[in-house]
Amino acid sequence: MSGAVPGRLSERCDEWSSGSERSVAWGCSEADERSLGGVQRPAVPGLRPAGAATAGDLPGGEEKLRRVADRRPPAVEPHPARPPGSSKVQPQPKEESIELRDIFSVKLKRRRLAGQEKGGTLLGITVFVCIRKGHKLKDNAIDFHNLSEDYCDIWLRQLKETLNGFPNRPVFQICVGGDGSVREVVHGLLLRAQMDAGKAMNGSLSPVRAPLPLGIIPAGTTNVLAYSLHGIRHSVTAALHIIMGNIQPVDACTFSTNDKLLWFGFSSRFGFGGCTLALGGKHRWMPSSQRRGDFAIIRTRANLKPESCDLSFLPISNHQLSYHHKKKNEDNLSSSECRDQWQHIQGQVLNVSIMAIPCLCSMAPRGLAPNTRLNDGTIALIIVRNTSRPEFVKHLKRYAKSFDFTFVETHLVKEVNLCPQNISPCGNDLYGHNGEVHSGLSEDVYPWNIDGNLLEASSEIHVRLHPELINLYGSNIDELEEAKAKCSCL
Repeated sequence: MSGAVPGRLSERCDEWSSGSERSVAWGCSEADERSLGGVQRPAVPGLRPAGAATAGDLPGGEEKLRRVADRRPPAVEPHPARPPGSSKVQPQPKEESIELRDIFSVKLKRRRLAGQEKGGTLLGITVFVCIRKGHKLKDNAIDFHNLSEDYCDIWLRQLKETLNGFPNRPVFQICVGGDGSVREVVHGLLLRAQMDAGKAMNGSLSPVRAPLPLGIIPAGTTNVLAYSLHGIRHSVTAALHIIMGNIQPVDACTFSTNDKLLWFGFSSRFGFGGCTLALGGKHRWMPSSQRRGDFAIIRTRANLKPESCDLSFLPISNHQLSYHHKKKNEDNLSSSECRDQWQHIQGQVLNVSIMAIPCLCSMAPRGLAPNTRLNDGTIALIIVRNTSRPEFVKHLKRYAKSFDFTFVETHLVKEVNLCPQNISPCGNDLYGHNGEVHSGLSEDVYPWNIDGNLLEASSEIHVRLHPELINLYGSNIDELEEAKAKCSCL
């Protein structure tokens, strides 16, 4: 038997199906039988690609591995004769196919004795495929039985070469954790990219893209970025997005003050959002993170006080254009035109949200900022002006539909400047009766919530959007399929 790979895979399929006396019919694996509820699929003996594709065409990803029903082997015992006049017709086995791009691994299948680590009786090859069900990705194993070492070795090498030829399956980095861990890793990746490129770390930085994609496995208290990328908090789905090479470019922001770069991030909150996070950090002794968060929200709501600030932003015109046109138009704006378009707001606000991603979560299936996407080149600026406490609580309870209030403003922007004017941020809740700061904040420092982590700033914060600055594994999710959860603290 020749060990050379045939010029056409169809010839090898025919040899597999009819040329080897040791080839046996393929049967469903245990995983297949479980997924089919115990109903076994028709036995098929080999693999056959769609059309007459050559081996060189495989990396294109359009060919399919097909499981086709072949002639049944002669039965050992004859079937009982049908009664005369019976018109029952045997159903034809259904042809099924697997996209090569849905295969993420292949290995030889062997039967080994207990305690045996190497060798064993060859049974065939097993391919591992990725199956999508809604937002959830599942893995499945399909067995192709053949006792020929030569046949299985040829197919194993050919499939591995094909899988290695697929793009978007390069070297990558993985972060296992919640929003806080992801924030640290993203900042480190982008900061290292700027250092390698010799960029000056100032407020006018034009950052370069991070060279390696980042995979995120959700495992934290809050997983907003993972929800926005995967549409579900499911570690297997996240892992399969990484394995399958589903890369999604994502916009990111730079946060700077006094022409000094502070941080890279995706979303931020000032006012209620920042004070809640600062108060939660003060009570880290509480046993449950959920309990600590609920307590911080209740306490901050009870001591709700507006923040006086000077807010300016650069809006994006032509909201009805597609984001590709929008980004192109914005890139062509001159600096003088940008200066003329700046808008200013001065007064008291309860909360300011600046979000470059939709921030999907179980409480807001469409996102806290449903008017933006992961890479549409826009920042959602949500301003909650001063109002009564009951009205503000209604706004919080509405989650994704929280914009139908007269005191709430929404804008699509690409730059924001926020300068606080208060003497004591967050009212007096973070201070003792003698003016002592319990949370570690000084009186001239204002808390910012950036991707779930506390950032302390004493002056104006400048936020700039940078389109598609980092590649993450996932897809652009419009809305979660899960039922909406509720916050018990409200």
